[in-house]
Amino acid sequence: MQRKQPCRFPDNSRCGATSILLALLVPVILGMVGLAVDMGNMYVTHTRLQAAVDAGALAGSLELPYDPDIDKGLVKQAVTDMIHTNMPAAVVQQVSPGTEVRSVVVKAKAEVKLLIMGFTGIADHWVSASAAAGFNKLEVVFVVDNSGSMKGTPINLVKEASIELTELLMPDGADPDTKVGLVPFRGKVKVGDDVDGLDGGCRNADGSVNNGINDEFMDDYYALSSRYRRSIDLDTCSDIPEIMPLSQDKDEIISAINQQTATGNASGTLISEGIKWGRNVLTPEEPYTQGGDKEDMRKIMIVLTDGDTEDGECGGSYRASYRPNNYWTNAYFGMGVDTAHCENGGVLNEEMLAEAELAKDAGVEIFSIRFGSSDNTDVSLMKEIASSKTGTDDHYFDAPSVYDIPDVFKEIGKQLGWRLLN
Repeated sequence: MQRKQPCRFPDNSRCGATSILLALLVPVILGMVGLAVDMGNMYVTHTRLQAAVDAGALAGSLELPYDPDIDKGLVKQAVTDMIHTNMPAAVVQQVSPGTEVRSVVVKAKAEVKLLIMGFTGIADHWVSASAAAGFNKLEVVFVVDNSGSMKGTPINLVKEASIELTELLMPDGADPDTKVGLVPFRGKVKVGDDVDGLDGGCRNADGSVNNGINDEFMDDYYALSSRYRRSIDLDTCSDIPEIMPLSQDKDEIISAINQQTATGNASGTLISEGIKWGRNVLTPEEPYTQGGDKEDMRKIMIVLTDGDTEDGECGGSYRASYRPNNYWTNAYFGMGVDTAHCENGGVLNEEMLAEAELAKDAGVEIFSIRFGSSDNTDVSLMKEIASSKTGTDDHYFDAPSVYDIPDVFKEIGKQLGWRLLN
């Protein structure tokens, strides 16, 4: 049998002191380990709870268009379902209207399994989290095709849907931190006086004033027979509604929306110009300065068109058989360019994509709506300009019928509530 080794200290009392010290340290070490475990559990539980509450607030905000005063149970049900999906053990304590207009506040708690801190009374067994979400701090601009094919029922339904969305964002009796603007477009856009240092009127793609057919092409115009000249409208600007800058005056916004008729002399459809001027309206830099900082405001552009990018030079059902023609009054021909239209598969489509990228780089979120029947190229372009999450088309909408337009705007309205508020 192996013999027990004797204490090697000259004074055996030192061996006893070491044993006593170890006996005292073991509980301390175990307590520190327990505290570390408890603190880790508290952190993990709170982090998980906060994520669940954030998701709950966002889910509840999507029901605000249908339960604005949170008294129908729709918001509360959405909040509770989402929180319990993410954290079944969480206890929902409060679902109530927030101090922000059209917002919901959510509070919940969850129990933490504690080893030491709960036993000693150092910490509570519960952690809490709260979040608010809703329709606020928004800047929205409607970029709407006003070409002739939109006249009648299509433009009327777009106006009604735009007004309903404006009412949601800016309810009566409230002062939300929200602004709305409007960019009607055809083959060009029309700006008001004192906007960019030039006289009010339509603009070319380079920003210069559009005076119809460029002077360089007037000899070609006069060379046409009188029959063709009578088919060309030199003034294709007067009937385009002016761009309305971002505003908090709901009556002014609704009045501007209602001015759209999609009637008057045609000049084609240049979606790129609508997007460009939509960006100009939303960003705080000149020519429009009503926009806020992109870090403070969620900037939304809603682009709706029923047609291809069209200038009558690239084929299609509206192609003109003679040159010049009405399309030569658009934003590109108007500045003297008659070669940047059909090369490389359609330079105007490239311009559309380029303008969308510039808008996104400036912090603008684009929702695109393709109304009517369309081919794969047009659908692809509208999907590409949209700010959809990777792998989804959540910012692109197809409206085959005019009667789909109101539902599309409602779906966009729901997504505008998907924002956590400070």
